[in-house]
Amino acid sequence: MSFSKQKSIIRWILIITSFLIVSLILWNTYSFFQKFKEEERRKMQVWAAAQEALITASPGEDVDLPLEIIASNTSNPMILVSTEGKISTSNFENEEVLNDEYIQRKIRQFVYENTPIQVIYGEDRLATLYYGNSDLLNKLKYYPLALLLIIFLFGGVVYFFYRASTVMEQNKLWAGMAKETAHQIGTPLSSLLGWTEILKTENVDKAITEEIEKDVDRLQVITDRFSKIGSATTLYKLDVIAQARDAYDYIKTRSSKLIDFEFDAPKEPIYTNINSQLFSWTIENLVVNGIDAMKGKGTLSVSVSSSGGFAKIRVKDTGSGIPWSDHQIIFEPGFTTKKRGWGLGLSLVKRIIEDYHNGKVRVYSSSKKGTVMQISLKIVP
Repeated sequence: MSFSKQKSIIRWILIITSFLIVSLILWNTYSFFQKFKEEERRKMQVWAAAQEALITASPGEDVDLPLEIIASNTSNPMILVSTEGKISTSNFENEEVLNDEYIQRKIRQFVYENTPIQVIYGEDRLATLYYGNSDLLNKLKYYPLALLLIIFLFGGVVYFFYRASTVMEQNKLWAGMAKETAHQIGTPLSSLLGWTEILKTENVDKAITEEIEKDVDRLQVITDRFSKIGSATTLYKLDVIAQARDAYDYIKTRSSKLIDFEFDAPKEPIYTNINSQLFSWTIENLVVNGIDAMKGKGTLSVSVSSSGGFAKIRVKDTGSGIPWSDHQIIFEPGFTTKKRGWGLGLSLVKRIIEDYHNGKVRVYSSSKKGTVMQISLKIVP
């Protein structure tokens, strides 16, 4: 199992565990809310019983306890409506706004929040008690939302901190490896240049020295590419069709004859801001990946088009395709399906296109019949 796969599994385990913990907290909060609501209803039933005792009390009968019970409720707003239509209110913050319209609106609200309690004596209904939730219960109702908000905010902070740290580490690693590679190639390259000049003086076949010079020039391009990683990159207004074709032609002349190459592009140039050496690197990487996916036999096509103000470069192969679940992680450093590979090619492509060229690269489509990779760059006039 690759390192990227392991990270993905661990990430999902943490996400599922966090979800279960949050679900448990929310369930306990909901259970507590329901119990608290039941307690308030029992309190209101006791209050209704005290009201019934007060209404039906005989002259001279001791009503201190019912009065004490009625006076003790200071948390739940209540509206008591007698059978004659007489209305009594309690625990409203502003008694001045208690007009008929306001009371009717509150009654509808209370009916929605709690089932009304009937004040009954024997078989006769004396009144109906409408009551609302206490302030504490209303605050408790919004506690799960506040908890979720805090969790999301905390998760967002952790995510961005982790992402920033990871990107910073990757940046240092990429820059260090790239510059060290450029430095290591520089020494034998200088030697090769010297030997090429010696061969010219020895009257060696000119075709041989020309081919050597081509490979030396290629090594110089590679060295320049690596030296640019981690440094500020200068972009130039260039024809993306010509740049893509040059990279395509280079790989085509050095690939198996079992591969059919196709290149499709409009005749008119399409200009974008690009760095020629880094951009050609991305095309070469995508073409080589396509060839590897086809195991050296099939059709490899590169097409360039324009749409919606963007240049679209698509590299299509006839390989076995990429599973949908891998469409995002294929761009992560270290992900590879090859037995021999570091999993850096597509990661470099993404870094060059998105970080240096402000473009986008993605899996445009993939199936068992092949894969299409797409690069999008903004067109400049």
